Amino acid sequence: MGSTPELDQTLQAYDYPLPETLIAQTPLVPRDRSRLLVVQPAVHQHRVFQDLVMLLQPGDLLVFNDTRVIPARLIGRKINPTLTQPVEVFLLEPRKPLTWLALVKPGRRLKPGAQIEFGPPEQPLLRAVVLATDEDTRGRVIQFEPLVDQPFEDLLEQLGEVPLPPYIQDSGAQPEQYQTVYAQHPGAVAAPTAGLHFTPELLDHLQAQGIRQARLTLHVGIGTFRPVETDDILQHHMHSEWVNLPATTVDAIKATKAAGGRVIAVGTTVTRALEGACHNGPLTAWQGRTNLFIYPGYQWRVVDGLITNFHLPKSSLLMLVSALVGRERLLALYKDAIAHQYRFYSFGDAMLILPEAVIAERAPDPVC
Repeated sequence: MGSTPELDQTLQAYDYPLPETLIAQTPLVPRDRSRLLVVQPAVHQHRVFQDLVMLLQPGDLLVFNDTRVIPARLIGRKINPTLTQPVEVFLLEPRKPLTWLALVKPGRRLKPGAQIEFGPPEQPLLRAVVLATDEDTRGRVIQFEPLVDQPFEDLLEQLGEVPLPPYIQDSGAQPEQYQTVYAQHPGAVAAPTAGLHFTPELLDHLQAQGIRQARLTLHVGIGTFRPVETDDILQHHMHSEWVNLPATTVDAIKATKAAGGRVIAVGTTVTRALEGACHNGPLTAWQGRTNLFIYPGYQWRVVDGLITNFHLPKSSLLMLVSALVGRERLLALYKDAIAHQYRFYSFGDAMLILPEAVIAERAPDPVC
């Protein structure tokens, strides 16, 4: 596989200039007409996402994240004795039944004991009380209480909205366009965006060409989109995210590798889930949380290639992709994508890193 990607642990080393006009505000229709930057050992090609059928090989395995984005953004009212104040609550992850970790605005008004109501003022449907402040995320731990005879999940669907990233302004996108076509298990607060390019027709075409498919679930949370804030990236701590890696997917991975096929992760969330699952032992069916932070110098155990979108400057996702192809080459690829007017971020275009282009080392004694 060549030499290990160079480690530059300064945050500034993962910065790049991006014109705001290249931040995609709406998804392409159909999804698989987006552009695809194909990374090969010494060169790269400009293709379209539909070409994936020709770029992968029979016997390869695509692994997808089938999480579904929940309506995580709620607009409510802080209840005071004499007045009400508008409040935004952004759910991050459940802590126990009816208790969630959330980001809140304005945070200074929502101290432990504060109460929030949701729904019509004359007949609120849901109430919440702030239990505690979470120092790690700067959020709040909130306990909900339905005020009507409906499950909390139904009320969330009724009152909440699927959140779009803050860099998408005045988008005409519909909530379902921020879901993958194979989304199944609710729990994410952001979409695994590499999967947004797939259509049912493309999935069928890939399968017909002998390119196998498997799924896992990683509920995308603050660990994925939280910015790196330390000048030394090695001081950054990832927030953990919940993973379910089923036995069927583990079996598919082992069978693929035994037959000489390649495991292609669809997105950085799949990458973290697979690598996190066998970081400390053999790859087996697993449910739990991972806070694995992947950056240049990482020794790979499971993933051979990657389909991914174009990521924000100074982000942990940019560092993860740098760990496959090297930071300098990745930034050069981004510079060329900008020159060719690629669309960036969640609704933007995609990149395929073929296994033969990966320069990172495998673990010296692979456990998976």
